[in-house]
Amino acid sequence: MSLLLWCLLIAGVLPILAKAPVVYFQNRDNGYDNKHPRAQQQRLLGRGARAVAGHYNAYEAFPLFAAAILAAIATSQVTERIEFLGVSFIVLRVLYHIAYLSNYDKLRSLIWFLATLCPVLILAQVALSV
Repeated sequence: MSLLLWCLLIAGVLPILAKAPVVYFQNRDNGYDNKHPRAQQQRLLGRGARAVAGHYNAYEAFPLFAAAILAAIATSQVTERIEFLGVSFIVLRVLYHIAYLSNYDKLRSLIWFLATLCPVLILAQVALSV
């Protein structure tokens, strides 16, 4: 169970870490506009725009993963397979962000699909076990 809690913590922090490249590109755009950061983010192009999209997507991916992990813990269905899927989600989400920043669109989409599949499979395994 401890491993799943670590995965949950890391998944919760990933969106915050994904903000670092956004800040970098905002600083390159005539300095960080702290009064209107979202307006500045909307003006970013290329890698900067992809960094923003990856940052937002990290927030979008978190709720389903959190629900899956919490369901597994709440129902005492923590198995090696669920732990593997939890770790896989984290690894895939990091790779997703790298692929996004690097503009590997097809690879990014494949990684997104595989990462999204992880919490779906966790919830399915929990549902079948209870």
